[in-house]
Amino acid sequence: MIPPKSPYRELAALFLRLGSTAFGGPAAHIAMMEDEVVRRKQWLTHAEFLDLIGLTNLIPGPNSTEMAIHIGQRRGGWRGLVIAGVAFICPAAIITGCFGWAYVRFGALPQAGGLLYGIKPVMIVIVAQALVGLAPKAVKNRPLAAIGVVALFACAYGLNELLMLAIAGLCALGIHKRAVPTSPALGTCASLGAVSAVASVQSAIVPFSLSGLFLIFAKIGSVLFGSGYVLLAFLRSDFVEHRHWLTEAQLLDAVAVGQVTPGPVFTTATFIGYILGGVPGAVLATLGIFLPAFLFVAISHVLLRKMRRSSSLGAFLDGVNVASLSLMALVTIQLGQAALVDLPTALIAASSALLLRAKVNPTWLIAGGALIGLISLGRS
Repeated sequence: MIPPKSPYRELAALFLRLGSTAFGGPAAHIAMMEDEVVRRKQWLTHAEFLDLIGLTNLIPGPNSTEMAIHIGQRRGGWRGLVIAGVAFICPAAIITGCFGWAYVRFGALPQAGGLLYGIKPVMIVIVAQALVGLAPKAVKNRPLAAIGVVALFACAYGLNELLMLAIAGLCALGIHKRAVPTSPALGTCASLGAVSAVASVQSAIVPFSLSGLFLIFAKIGSVLFGSGYVLLAFLRSDFVEHRHWLTEAQLLDAVAVGQVTPGPVFTTATFIGYILGGVPGAVLATLGIFLPAFLFVAISHVLLRKMRRSSSLGAFLDGVNVASLSLMALVTIQLGQAALVDLPTALIAASSALLLRAKVNPTWLIAGGALIGLISLGRS
């Protein structure tokens, strides 16, 4: 008789691999997680995975990291929560820290254009596959389909992501109750906006300190909703405008590193921490920006159970879920425009789609795309 595998070893192995190979941002990371934990390992159903996506979008912090932490908690309890989150973060933090060392040592970043050239088309296909698998479970009826379409266009035209998720949830709740209570939603969103605005106000310019570095990143991890572009705005405000700890060029280089390395985009903090304070700065910056995510996920798991036991709160979550998929779809469209730029990238995407249908692991497809990109870089 073969003994069952330890859930902790399974979680560590899976998220160490994803943290080392998951390029493309949160939508792509979540798509790879869906492929692994729903399709291949069947740790969660599509419906359970959708609930976690919706809940993740309702709390601040890095979405894909919080999904890893959620999955760890569902698979291995509180110990699994820590193992999955740390395993997903550490490879990216180490790689980003190495970029920080090279940046301080040589004053420039290694070229990564060719790498991204081959990887981006693969990630587009992976995200699209996840959307196709999740959409039937999220779009349960025509009203939810309409909410999803409106949410897609609303975000495309600049509506705040958190506000859109709240409105979508309230619309679904209103359909469930036959009345939409708008004023509580507006009050909630206004409160959240006020918290973010107050947290972003800084005092006078202060000299660099490791404790200050930790507190800044802890604040950002506690209040930041949205994409990497929102992270860029926070970093610019804190490090360039108010404290003058970084130049504009250093900030852009830091964000570029977060984009071209695998794993969470928030490991941009590791790079900034290293160039400001060496290894201690990198460690404290990483702890600061990710620690709130563990706390929020631990608290929100209790909320999820209560929401699904209540028909009204369950309807609200259904609206959030379908709007979350709209966000993923919008990101896919935007990334597709930047990734599919010529015939070779289109061929990479088409080949990836065929291989995914043949059940090839996405990690191998990413490796193949990276190899093609590096070959193209060598020829250019």
